[in-house]
Amino acid sequence: MQSKILTIYLSENDTYKGKSAHQAIIEFLLENDVAGAIAIRGIEGYGVHSVIHKTSILRLGMDLPIIVQAVDEEDKLRNILPELKKMVPDELIVMQDVEILAGHKRN
Repeated sequence: MQSKILTIYLSENDTYKGKSAHQAIIEFLLENDVAGAIAIRGIEGYGVHSVIHKTSILRLGMDLPIIVQAVDEEDKLRNILPELKKMVPDELIVMQDVEILAGHKRN
């Protein structure tokens, strides 16, 4: 089955309405009946601000990269995209084709 995967690149320190941005996004995706979503913590990376985020024993706080991915039909993902852009207006969001080979339980 052909579907899309939506990927949002964040930082651990990104927030939305007092919550971590990745947590708020996952909850939003669930509320909007998106087929599946995951938040993944990276070990190192940089984004639109060209600041490297990585783990370090010498750093007191962490600001690791976070990737949120959602999988569903393109129409559903495009319909929620305006709200996602409001939640994280300065973050990179990409969409790619994906073929679901197993684990699909929808009729």
